[in-house]
Amino acid sequence: MRQALFCALQLVILLFISISPVEGAKILPKTATPTPGSDPHSYAQPEEALITHLDLRLTIDFDTKTLAGSAELHIDNLRKTTRLLLDTRDLTIRSISLDEAKIPTSWEMQVGEAHLGSLLAIAITPQTKRVHIDYATAPQAAALQWLSPAMTAGGKHPFLFTQSEAIAARSWVPCQDTPSVRFTYAAVITVPPGLTAVMSAENPQAKLASGVYTFSMPQKIPSYLLALAVGDLEFAATGPRTGVYAEPATLKAAAWEFGETETMVAAAEKIYGPYAWGRYDILVLPPAFPMGGMENPRLTFATPTVITGDRSLTSLIAHELAHSWSGNLVTNASWDDFWLNEGVTVYFEHRIMEAVAGKPYESMLEVLSMDELVEVLGEMGKDSPASHLKLNLKGRDPDEGLTAIAYEKGFFFLKMLENHFGRKKWDEFLRQYFADFKFQSMTSEKFLAYLHEKLLHNNKALAKKLLLDAWVYGPGIPANAPSPQSPLLKEVAALAQSFSMGAIPADKIASKEWTTHHWLYFLRKLASPLDGDKLAQLDRTFALTRSENSEILSQWLEIAISAQYQEAYPALERFLAKVGRLKFLKPLYTALNKTPKGKKLAQELYQRNRQRYHPLVVVALNKIR
Repeated sequence: MRQALFCALQLVILLFISISPVEGAKILPKTATPTPGSDPHSYAQPEEALITHLDLRLTIDFDTKTLAGSAELHIDNLRKTTRLLLDTRDLTIRSISLDEAKIPTSWEMQVGEAHLGSLLAIAITPQTKRVHIDYATAPQAAALQWLSPAMTAGGKHPFLFTQSEAIAARSWVPCQDTPSVRFTYAAVITVPPGLTAVMSAENPQAKLASGVYTFSMPQKIPSYLLALAVGDLEFAATGPRTGVYAEPATLKAAAWEFGETETMVAAAEKIYGPYAWGRYDILVLPPAFPMGGMENPRLTFATPTVITGDRSLTSLIAHELAHSWSGNLVTNASWDDFWLNEGVTVYFEHRIMEAVAGKPYESMLEVLSMDELVEVLGEMGKDSPASHLKLNLKGRDPDEGLTAIAYEKGFFFLKMLENHFGRKKWDEFLRQYFADFKFQSMTSEKFLAYLHEKLLHNNKALAKKLLLDAWVYGPGIPANAPSPQSPLLKEVAALAQSFSMGAIPADKIASKEWTTHHWLYFLRKLASPLDGDKLAQLDRTFALTRSENSEILSQWLEIAISAQYQEAYPALERFLAKVGRLKFLKPLYTALNKTPKGKKLAQELYQRNRQRYHPLVVVALNKIR
C-alpha cells in the first residue's frame, strides 16, 4: 500500500514539474555560459547520475541530411540527484520523458562555448532509471558527413558516415560525451531502400530489403566510439572473425589488401592477450573520410588511400587493431591524456608489424616515426607546452591536441622503457596493464603510479634516471630517447643524395623491391628545392605524377609545388578534389600558400572543394595562412 501511494505521489510530482513548473525554479543555475564538469570538455556530471546503456532508434534522411528518432538512456542515479546533465550540439529536442511509463518531464538547454555545444539539463527523480529523448540532428552536425553519389566510389548512391572523436558524438546523440563514461548500446537504424547500415557493434553481413537494421554492442564503450555508416555496401570475409565492408567497386581490391588481417589479430593476441570484441571487421569509406582510420570497436573505419595493391600500408590496420587494446579496452580518461590512447597504440602497432613483416620492416617504421616527431617539434618549437605528453586543453577544442606528439613521442617513451627493462618484463607489464584496467579509463598519473608499483617497485632513483617526468610533463625529446636505425633506409637516403647531386641518373635507381615506405623516404631525402629537369627525369622514369598510391603521390605533389613543376598541377587539382584525408590536404595547401601565385591557386581550389571536406578538415585548413 505504501509503495502504491509513493508511486502515485511520484507521478503527480513529475506531471506537475513537466506541465506547470514552479515560477523561478530552475534545473540550471543562472550563468552566462554553462560550466563543464570534471572533464573540461563535457558538461556532464557522471558522478551524480551515470549512463550505463543507450537504446537508439533513428531514421536516416538523405534529402534533409538529418537523423530523427529517439535515444533512451539507462542511468544509475548514484547520488539520487534530481537532474541529469547531458552534452548536445545543434540537436532539436522534441520531447523528454522518464521510465517505462514515459512520464513527461521538464528540461532546459543552455548554450555554451562553440566547440562544447549546449548543456541539456533534464529533471529526474532519485528513482529514475530511464530517460527517453525524442530529437533530430541538424544538417550541419559536426559528426555527420553526407556524401553525394559523385563523392563515392560507385557514383550511384549517397553515403553517410560519422566521426565522433573527439567530442562530436553529442552532435548526433545526446549523451555524456566524455571518454571517462562507458556504456553498452543497442540500435535500430532505418535507411533508404538499397542501402546498408553498419555500426561499431555486431553487424549484419548482407543487405536487408526492409532497410531496417538492428545492432547490439554488449561491451561498454565511451561515446567517441559510437559510429554509424550508411551506403551501398557489400561484405567479404578475410578470415573466421575478420572481414571487409566496402562499396562494390572497391570490395575486391580491399579484401585482397586486408587479407592478412586475421594473421594480425592472432599476432596481437600472442603479445598482449585475447581479443575482447568478438569480430574485427574493416569498413572502407569513400575518399572524403578525413582520417587514415578510426578505431571504432568491431568495425574499423579506414581510408581507401591505403589500398595500394602491395599491402605496404597495412600498418594502418595494425594501428587500428592495436586500439582494440589501447584506447578501446583501456581508454584515456580525458583528452589531456590522449597519449595513453595513441602512444601505446603506436608501440603495439610496431610490435604487430614486427611479428607479421619482420624486424627490418619495423626498423623502417621507427626511423619514419622519429623523422615525423622531429619535424613536428621543428614546427611547434622544442620547448612548446604542446610537446608535452600530458596536455592542458582546458578551454580549447581537444582536436587541437591531436598532433604527432601523442603518437610518436608516446611511442618512443614506451620504446625507451622496453629497452631499459627488456622485452620480457615489459611485455609482462603491458599484458597485466590491459588485464587490470580493461573497460576502464586511465589518466597519466594513474599510469605512472602503476608503472612505479609494478615495474620500478617504487624506486625513486630509477624513476629519476629514466626521466619519467620529463617524458610525460616536459617538452621536446628527452635525452634518453632511443635512436632508431634502418640499414635499408640508409641505402635509400644515399641514393636520394646521389641523384640530387647529379651523380646518378634516375634510371640507375634500383627501386624494383621498394615498398611505399622506401619511396616516401627517398622523396623526403631529395634536395629541396629540386630543379625542374631532375623532377622531369624522375617523372619520366617512375611516372610519379600518375601514381595511384596516395601516399607517394601526395609526397611527390608537395615536392612539385615547392619546385613549381607545372606538369604535376593537373594531378594536384584532381587529388585535392578527390581526397578528403587531412594528412594529405594540410601539407599540400600549406605548400601552395608559400608563394603569392600558389596562395591564389590554393584559395580557388579550397573554395571549389570545401563542401567535399569534413568539418574537422575545414577547421584545420582555415588556419593555414
